[in-house]
Amino acid sequence: MKALIYKKYGSPSQLQLIDVERPIPKANDLLVKVCATSLNKADWLSLTGETLLIRLAVGGPFSPKHAILGADVAGQVEAVGSAVTQFKPGDEVFGDLSAHSFGSLAEYACAPASAFAPKPSSLSCQEAAAMPMAGVTALQGLRDKGNVRSGQRVLINGASGGVGTFAVQIAKAFGAEVTAVCSTRNVDMVRSLGADHVIDYTKEDFTRVAERYDLIFAANGDLSLSAYRRLLAPRGTCVIGGGSMSQIFAGILRGPLSSAFSGKKIRSLMAKPNQTDLMTLSELVATQHVRPVIDRCYPFSDTPDAFRYLGEGHARGKVVIEVAADALTFPKNLGSTK
Repeated sequence: MKALIYKKYGSPSQLQLIDVERPIPKANDLLVKVCATSLNKADWLSLTGETLLIRLAVGGPFSPKHAILGADVAGQVEAVGSAVTQFKPGDEVFGDLSAHSFGSLAEYACAPASAFAPKPSSLSCQEAAAMPMAGVTALQGLRDKGNVRSGQRVLINGASGGVGTFAVQIAKAFGAEVTAVCSTRNVDMVRSLGADHVIDYTKEDFTRVAERYDLIFAANGDLSLSAYRRLLAPRGTCVIGGGSMSQIFAGILRGPLSSAFSGKKIRSLMAKPNQTDLMTLSELVATQHVRPVIDRCYPFSDTPDAFRYLGEGHARGKVVIEVAADALTFPKNLGSTK
């Protein structure tokens, strides 16, 4: 099969297309013919290996641990392992491979059946591929870490990104009053997702507003913990689910200490992919509470350009790669494309 590989950390020019052996499913595995995948910050960090801490987290200090990137996947089951009873060949599925060596930037991907769920029938494969990592991150951040409840005032910083667009919709599905923070060009889009209030951070310093929030979900941004704490209502919770590395590490290292001396809680999120939460996302889609937002779809041959666009940090919703359409005509070396 054809697969995109990289052998060292660096720019999207490191990506190359080669022929590799098609994986053979083990007893509990599915072999899936990939229709589409979408890119996440985890893919970008794994590709670039910007700092030693990131390299240790995603691979090794000198070279990547996984040669094929891609966590999100949507496609059709090609074969099942001997112990699999939930799925059969021909089933349409979507899933998150990040706990199982990644690998969706290829014609076929293989992982335990527990990494997949049936694809929502109302979604295209491109839309389904946009959901797993970002959708589960938003769900776990709001529901599990934030304990979101009906009637709460919820602030979502980074509301127009991959995780943020899901967070706005999921918070509304739980009955919260949602304030979304984004830039000017994204105001109308975020409002269309159901946000009750939208703050354009290019025109207003949202850290200085008078409102106080029961729950803050930091899907993006680069704020100090003290700025988030100031925005919280008494006994409120801030969940750090993304953003700059300084923001993320502050949440991990200083969040527990900060929470110990105040009724306001700062929690960091490390999302854990699982089939149950994929099914929950499917239910939210079926009840029309959630729909994926796709900024751009790229053909497989333009994957380096997709990574470059993602790396600029201005994507609205998700960046999707259509794998099946042109995989067989993919050029040998992507380093020279555009």
